[in-house]
Amino acid sequence: MKETWNEKLFGYSNLILLGFIGLISLFPFYYIMVVSFTDSSEYLSSRIILFPKQFTLDAYQYIFSSRIFVTSLGVSGYLAVVGTILSLIVTAAFGYMISRKRLVGRKVITTSLIITILFQPGMIPNYLIINELGLMNSLWSIILPGMLSGWNALLLKTFFENIPESLEESAYMDGANDLKIFFQIILPLSLPAMATFGLFFAVGYWNTFFSAVLYITDDTKWPLQVLLQSMIVQSSTGIADPSVAANMSADQTVTPQIIKMAAIVIATIPILMVYPFLQKHFTKGVMLGSVKG
Repeated sequence: MKETWNEKLFGYSNLILLGFIGLISLFPFYYIMVVSFTDSSEYLSSRIILFPKQFTLDAYQYIFSSRIFVTSLGVSGYLAVVGTILSLIVTAAFGYMISRKRLVGRKVITTSLIITILFQPGMIPNYLIINELGLMNSLWSIILPGMLSGWNALLLKTFFENIPESLEESAYMDGANDLKIFFQIILPLSLPAMATFGLFFAVGYWNTFFSAVLYITDDTKWPLQVLLQSMIVQSSTGIADPSVAANMSADQTVTPQIIKMAAIVIATIPILMVYPFLQKHFTKGVMLGSVKG
């Protein structure tokens, strides 16, 4: 059907409005990136910077010159990959378990899960448990407490309940056990949900800060966020890491604000690089073609 003049006007108006909102949403990140490449003298003398007149990498040189930067980057990558995989498996398995009506004590287990969501033990009991288990200064002190997300398990439970039980019955008739059904049938049908929750877990582990501050005192095991915060504090107080100072020339002075901007860019880019690979699963129909007739 041919669009009327009013419909065209409405469509173009929506396009202009959404484009304007998109530009407003992207501007803060653009400004952060621009400032991170700006010379300190220009930043201090300008009210707002849309494009740096003196392009410099001093802030990134300051951050990358840390003796443990590469180590912290590897720690954050390890947490994001290993933590996300384990959390997805444990949370999805628990959500699938409580979604099956044949499970004995299903209501009691689900109620217990809801109680843990509503009532958190607090920081001190968690610290005492981690200490008693001997997990202090271990990356498992960050991974293990977050392996099961109660809220995500409930959401996955609702998702799994929409998968026809006829698929499982057919698999049982073919001789498959519960583990084979879960890994070879349920999970492949749940790619959109798994991609979404996987991104949530990955962002959470990548941005780990408070747990690392509590449980890890060895700076060689610091995640990237803790190291960046430490470097920002050092630059603000004027007390720099000796290894960093050795790689900075005498005339290189970087303001703490520019270092903060560079730290935000470094912490954000890896997640932005992962997102496009998962985006296609967000809107993909999970049950499309799985059951016919």
